[in-house]
Amino acid sequence: MVHVGPDYPADPGILGRSVELSRLEELLGAVDGSGPQVLVLTGEPGAGKSTLVDWTADRGRARGLRILRVRGSEGEAGLGLSGVHQLLHPLLPGDTLPAQQRKALERAFGPAAAPDEAVLDQLSLCVSVLALIGDASAHRPLLLLVDDAQWLDFGSVDVLGFLARRLEGKPVVMLVAAREDSVPARFDRDFPQVTVGPLSRAAAGLLLNAQPVPPRGRARTQILQQAAGNPLALIELPRALARGRTGTGQEGGAALPLTARLENLFAADLPGLPEPTREALLLVATAGTGQLADLLRAAPSLDVVQALDPAERLGLVRIDDGQVLLRHPLVRSAIYHAASFAERRQAHLALASALAGEPDRRAWHLAAAATGQDAEVADALAESAERARARGGFAAAASALERAAQLTPAPELRARRLLMAAQAAMFAGHPQWVGDISGRVGDLTEDARLRAEASLLGGWALGVTLRHEEALTMLLGVAEATATSAPDLALGTLGTAATSVYNSGTRFHLAELRRIGALIDDADNPAALAWSQAVIDPHGQRARLLGFLKDALATMSSDSLADLTALGGTTWILDETEQAVRLLRQTMDVIRRAGSAGTNATVSQVLALALFESGSWTAAEDAADESFCMATEAGADNVTLGSCILQATLRALRGDHATARAQAMEAVRGVDLRGSLSLQVRHRHALGLAAFVAGDHADAYEQLRATFTHDFRPAPVHYHASAYYLGDLAAAAVRAGRQEDARTVVEAVEHSLEPDRSPRLAAVLHRATALLSDADDAEAHFRAALTGSAINCWPFEKALTQLDFGEWLRRRRRSAEARPHLNAALECFQRLDARPWTDRTAAELRAAGAPVAAATAASAADALTAQERQIAELAAQGLTNRDIAARLYLSPRTVGYHLHKIFPKLGVRARAQLRDALSQDPPQ
Repeated sequence: MVHVGPDYPADPGILGRSVELSRLEELLGAVDGSGPQVLVLTGEPGAGKSTLVDWTADRGRARGLRILRVRGSEGEAGLGLSGVHQLLHPLLPGDTLPAQQRKALERAFGPAAAPDEAVLDQLSLCVSVLALIGDASAHRPLLLLVDDAQWLDFGSVDVLGFLARRLEGKPVVMLVAAREDSVPARFDRDFPQVTVGPLSRAAAGLLLNAQPVPPRGRARTQILQQAAGNPLALIELPRALARGRTGTGQEGGAALPLTARLENLFAADLPGLPEPTREALLLVATAGTGQLADLLRAAPSLDVVQALDPAERLGLVRIDDGQVLLRHPLVRSAIYHAASFAERRQAHLALASALAGEPDRRAWHLAAAATGQDAEVADALAESAERARARGGFAAAASALERAAQLTPAPELRARRLLMAAQAAMFAGHPQWVGDISGRVGDLTEDARLRAEASLLGGWALGVTLRHEEALTMLLGVAEATATSAPDLALGTLGTAATSVYNSGTRFHLAELRRIGALIDDADNPAALAWSQAVIDPHGQRARLLGFLKDALATMSSDSLADLTALGGTTWILDETEQAVRLLRQTMDVIRRAGSAGTNATVSQVLALALFESGSWTAAEDAADESFCMATEAGADNVTLGSCILQATLRALRGDHATARAQAMEAVRGVDLRGSLSLQVRHRHALGLAAFVAGDHADAYEQLRATFTHDFRPAPVHYHASAYYLGDLAAAAVRAGRQEDARTVVEAVEHSLEPDRSPRLAAVLHRATALLSDADDAEAHFRAALTGSAINCWPFEKALTQLDFGEWLRRRRRSAEARPHLNAALECFQRLDARPWTDRTAAELRAAGAPVAAATAASAADALTAQERQIAELAAQGLTNRDIAARLYLSPRTVGYHLHKIFPKLGVRARAQLRDALSQDPPQ
């Protein structure tokens, strides 16, 4: 068979796929870390994705890679973690992993948890899977193959998505194949994709020629036309023609949709098969798993192996190593849908009877066999959901509860189960699913409380997907409706609404938040009260807001996710930054223990912002990366954008202005930020810093000026965030010659703020005023900005003021006074790796007569990634690989792999040299 395509050598088995094969070769070559380590293969049914996956497996084996493979199954889509279990089965139980990680894997894939065992932490499971893969890859490079990903269970998709984003530094590559209209959300946009499209006319003709009975004449033309380049159709249609069937459909030759045509074609083989064969094939299609033992138990009176022999001779199935494998997923679909409902129901019942020892699978088969609402089956699915929830499988629990609700006769109980399904979907981190499920609750019940709770969930789902206007319409309506009848629910809803109010930043919604909050009396939720009040006016009545915060902290439950989330946000918005970091870290600990992913991304983003402001930039970068990954997996667009913008800001501050600008622009491509003013001004700030570092001060000023209105009396575009950019605005204005315009902005904002402002905001205003002031007034404002110990909580902002003041003093020939300020600023900039400001400060110090060459020298440790730096520092402290692995949730072999890369980067040969190599860098 001749390969069609000039860019790839001839392959005897595959036609017309030169581009795809080239990309697959590149993927295999990337096992050494030289390129993207994940590739997503998409295409319509029958396009040949599975053939390409098989080809990749063969090429991977030839390269010496170990193959781990999973193929999604519709029959197991409701079983939590069934897909990832299939993938990891050859590696389990992971005997070489630390005990904590082995326990997590055993909880996920072993026997059911005891009633008193804690819920499996989803993050611990993901980290344990990552460690298992890392440990295996230390022995031999791995190729992970995921076929028919559209049929994987949600839990498996979550774990695989987590894994895919963390392959850097590991000799592992992953290929994911899925139908083009059903790519799982975790893989639909963040990894390189190759679409397996229709074959060219020439390649299609060659494929027809390769068939046992090549079609001729008009039949050939018809097949080429109707197959439309689909390889599976090009193979199957000549077979139909050879058996004497024409290419016409049931309605006089009308073309059927391709998928339906192929499924009907596959089903057309069934009538000619013996009855026992059709019965056995239906069991295979219904079971989904392909385990021969299941089929033997389900049909004790049928010789299943013998019955399948005719089908195996036709190539419909293959029996191998206790598995019954169908030729193609569409064969399964065709077999299943060609049977009558009565036949399918009988198959499900037979399998349910055979699976008495597997209650979860049994419940799903009973549900598929149900002819209507069935309380007993619904209860069984609800119990299955509870078991899934106990294992941390919230997505599987949501699926089971959603189906249980459909089967529940009593409307009220049906509504409650839907509400529970929506809550589980929220904890699983699937906001769109939450919105779909919660939207059905109101049609089933008149219970005001249930309807309000459903609206609360729906509003939450809308809020994290940038649809703040719709979210607030729903949430504020619920809060107002329940203000007197259910004040606690109303205040909790108002707390959820406050997040969207802050993100939208519109004056109307702020006024509504204030108005509705005044209607709520006797609510016992101090945390929600403190958060909602702080959002309304964070720069005003500070003493009153700190009073709310103090009361809430005094009554806070240390295990209450709602309290911790609300108060973490409250302390951050009120510039109690150190306390915010502590509370938000505590919140993340609670989230991880609960196995919840739904709020993880939001909390992690606020933590990233607080860490950034507190000068912990490396930790902020890690938190932003984590929140981005979680948000992308969850569809939380608000956090996805926010994390990208923070990452771009950090890149700009560290001198990579071109990448920072590109990342900031790419983050908002196709997004209208007018409905999310918090993101809009943060985006402008990132672009402004990138331009400032690039030396384009005019553009920097325009970007920063866009965070304030152009009214006669300028006002902040975002009522809270914009004010903190005044210092950077003033710095850009001085260099761009726009002092007068900037002074108008600063004076207008100063006039609008109350005197009782946070130390941070007061320092920002003093710095801006000093930069724009006449010589006589500037020094007093510089000194005011640096007065008091509170400003130490924001080291970068303090260092900027010290640099500006040092420059101001030196230019007035007061170098001796300038040097202490410049030295302090330089130390901070070096610690943060703020290279543009490090260089600028060093130049000022030299001009002031201080030697600084050694202080600005680069270090080999700059080449280390954040994780490599962490491992190197722990190893330098004398920790063993096993100790480091336990701390960082890695395997000892993975730690060894990283150290193997770290040593040449630092130019050392032994662990004893690590401390000296790292000490050449400023302390992190």
